[in-house]
Amino acid sequence: MDEKNRQFVYYIPTKVYFGPDRLGHLGAELKKWGSRVLLCYGGGSIKRSGLYGRIVESVKGSGLELFELGGIAPNPRIDSVREGAEICRREKIDVVLGAGGGSVIDCAKFIASATFYDGDAWDLLSKHVVTEKCLPVFSVLTMAATGSEMDAGGVISNPETKDKLGGGAPGMQPKVSFLDPTATYTVSQKQTACGSADILSHLYEIYFVPEGESMYMLDRFMEGMMRTVIKYAPVALKEPDNYEARENLMWTSSWAINGFAGAKQQCDWSCHPIEHEVSAIYDITHGLGLAIITPRWMRYVLDETTAPRFKEYGVNVFGLDPAMDTMAAAEKSISLTEDFLFDTLGIPSSFSEIGIGDENIPVMAEKACGGDVLYGYRPLKKDDIEKILRACL
Repeated sequence: MDEKNRQFVYYIPTKVYFGPDRLGHLGAELKKWGSRVLLCYGGGSIKRSGLYGRIVESVKGSGLELFELGGIAPNPRIDSVREGAEICRREKIDVVLGAGGGSVIDCAKFIASATFYDGDAWDLLSKHVVTEKCLPVFSVLTMAATGSEMDAGGVISNPETKDKLGGGAPGMQPKVSFLDPTATYTVSQKQTACGSADILSHLYEIYFVPEGESMYMLDRFMEGMMRTVIKYAPVALKEPDNYEARENLMWTSSWAINGFAGAKQQCDWSCHPIEHEVSAIYDITHGLGLAIITPRWMRYVLDETTAPRFKEYGVNVFGLDPAMDTMAAAEKSISLTEDFLFDTLGIPSSFSEIGIGDENIPVMAEKACGGDVLYGYRPLKKDDIEKILRACL
């Protein structure tokens, strides 16, 4: 194997305050970066939970000026990025603070970058524009799912073009993130389940890679995080205020996608690009779409060459007998994945259950592969993706 393929750079400069009652440090940390803060949030749940009041108290208690942008959607829209960037320019904002789940934090990141871009903010995603400057980003996390609190990327939707695109830049990495598991106690069962599916998908995308794009230590690390989700997601569903369950899910969410576990991975992700096209059109919860798509993708790419990896997953995550026939173990591991997502977590198992038909499948497949090939664990052309999507119906 070429040793150059085994090289990587790992750098995660986010400072994390983890645990209850840590927001008292928020104002002091923000003050290191400036005095004018834009607070971004969603539909108002942070006000109902009391989190908004604690944030305001810490920020204003440190003598900082606070500006607000509320109403950020679960699949954040480019209009919110444009509006936020305009506020930052007009009010001479120094720091952007996202308080919410991954959607809010993603939006805050692109606001921070778009502030210094003279063109349309959508160019940051559609044309992969990276600004030289970026306002510092802070986050206060309220949901374990996307890992946006500890990475430099994000995803934004454009309803006008029916696109949902991802992008990122080093400057968008949060400087400081506040992770309080108790802030996730009020997350609904549906969102807890979908968030857990999202975490698992992040791990699957970097675990199922061609030979040589991982290493033994990283494989065991990822399998440990998968087992953590499988152990604690059902607990969080039954006992929403179980701190042990919530802290394990929250910390796993961050480490599933902060660059450590996937440090050596070279291939494209598979299920995320496909799901992005679904939620771009139907505006469904990201984790829901991933849960429906992932097992169908697993079955589609399963063959004699991939079966050993699926068996390894089944043995080390679900405890299958290592003596099992390789293909039988691989198929069993996929069935157990379906059982966990659809039976244990209670996530709908098909597109038809959530009102999605086959009318847009050709368009979604074409866009998911960029009109060519999606070079994931197994390369997928448009016809391949269409078959996967039809299996989801």
